[in-house]
Amino acid sequence: MEMHFATVWEQIADRIGDRPAITHGATTRTWREYDDRSARIAAAYNAAGLGPDSKVGLFMYNSNEYMEAQFAAMKMRGVPININYRYIDEELWYLLDNSDAEALVFHSSLGDRVARVVDRLPDLKVLIEVDDGGAGQVQVARRYEEAVASHEPMPRIERAEDDTYMLYTGGTTGMPKGVMYAMGGMTAGLAGAAFPVLGLPAPESTEALIEAASGTDGSLVSLPCAPLMHGTGLWLGCFIPHLLGSHIVTVTNRSLDAHEVLGTIEEYKASTITIVGDAFAKPLLAAIDEGKPGGGAYDLSSVGIIQSSGVMWTTEVKEQLLERIEQAMLLDAMGSTEGSMGMQITMKGLATETGKFTQSPTTKVFTDDDRVVEPGSGEIGMVAAGGNVPLGYFKDEEKSARTFRVIDGERYSFPGDLAMVAEDGSLILLGRGSQVINSGGEKIYPEEVEEAVKRVDGVVDCLVVGVDDEKFGQAVTAVASRAEGADVDGDTIIESVKNELARFKAPKSVVFVDTVPRAPNGKADYKTAQQYAIDANA
Repeated sequence: MEMHFATVWEQIADRIGDRPAITHGATTRTWREYDDRSARIAAAYNAAGLGPDSKVGLFMYNSNEYMEAQFAAMKMRGVPININYRYIDEELWYLLDNSDAEALVFHSSLGDRVARVVDRLPDLKVLIEVDDGGAGQVQVARRYEEAVASHEPMPRIERAEDDTYMLYTGGTTGMPKGVMYAMGGMTAGLAGAAFPVLGLPAPESTEALIEAASGTDGSLVSLPCAPLMHGTGLWLGCFIPHLLGSHIVTVTNRSLDAHEVLGTIEEYKASTITIVGDAFAKPLLAAIDEGKPGGGAYDLSSVGIIQSSGVMWTTEVKEQLLERIEQAMLLDAMGSTEGSMGMQITMKGLATETGKFTQSPTTKVFTDDDRVVEPGSGEIGMVAAGGNVPLGYFKDEEKSARTFRVIDGERYSFPGDLAMVAEDGSLILLGRGSQVINSGGEKIYPEEVEEAVKRVDGVVDCLVVGVDDEKFGQAVTAVASRAEGADVDGDTIIESVKNELARFKAPKSVVFVDTVPRAPNGKADYKTAQQYAIDANA
């Protein structure tokens, strides 16, 4: 059998069909139901004219339907496309147009945005609406449950390991870009990373993977607190656990409710929790200390692993978690959509250091002239991820050539992280070479926000920087200058940006200066701008 998410999950469903596979709110689907419903949605895609390599947009919050619609796309050898549910009209249109989407599955509460762009997307062949309120805003959309009920399950097919898997990211690429992987390499890579953590040998074949997953005892329950529209929630919280035959439970609140998370852990005896660094860990700590709203402490004895990726998760916060959940293993994965680079494991009594990671065997750090940075040399270089390297960015050969390069016969991904290599070979992460801001788990490209700010009447110039923040990790801060006599204020600018871009991209504050700092050649001086922002917020 081919190494392919859909093939593996189908076989797991055949073997442990009566076990729970997915839960959202009061609705639980067994593995057999999960497979059946996904096959019926796949048949709906087929009936609309979709087939291998067709792109299926997923514009949804965490839900059972998100996972079913995604599985369905994979079943027909299609490509599920993650769409940030915070996107508004132009951002939504851009991503659907850029991805060549032929189908869109969306929550009806987001239907007003879909309705405003659907006429500009002639390639869309079918729209399917998941009813969560406000249904009927898109006249041409089918109801999700009607699509399930009106189609027989799509027959199973043979798939190919070189089928495309794609995840859209805005991390180091400016406008969102689809990072393409081979399905076989992606499936094997995630399984190979996960199994050893549980003390299992990395599977050498599809059959071995299915046998191992089917042999688990049903106690593996994954709770992704992060959105499935991002790689952290999707890969760590859903894909990897599903390859282990796990039960995936998603919370119902659409922003972090720490008490709901803790109550869900207790109710479902969750064994693996996926968070987004300090931004999630700190509220969880506060809720643990507060206890249940009705009194008493939460039972967190089932938690074996708490994992995070892509944002700062400080040693101090990890230690505080381990004081309260002593048995947990904390996995801090250093990676991005473009590749995995290293990991830090923290356990009770095991000393760690913020930003220091054990590098993966296929990871290297290169200088600007492609020399390998030697351990203990003190040199700074760019982290390069080897192994399962993406095929490239969808429809962007120029950026692909810059990010995915061959050195000494080996292909590497350069996501943009700068690091030194300690004497013991571990990576000391220094941050992104670009100016990407990571706020509350969202990656924000400053130039996009700067342009939106500069379109506000009365604003002359602007730079956007991230400032350390207890709640968000980094707070988006605009450093702007005004035209002479202009009386535009910060609130006006923030509201204007919120009307043009997704709300999470809008500045949390605006710092006004006489002249925005730039070098004589006009290049942005982000270092000075950030200092202005820090001083103003001190």
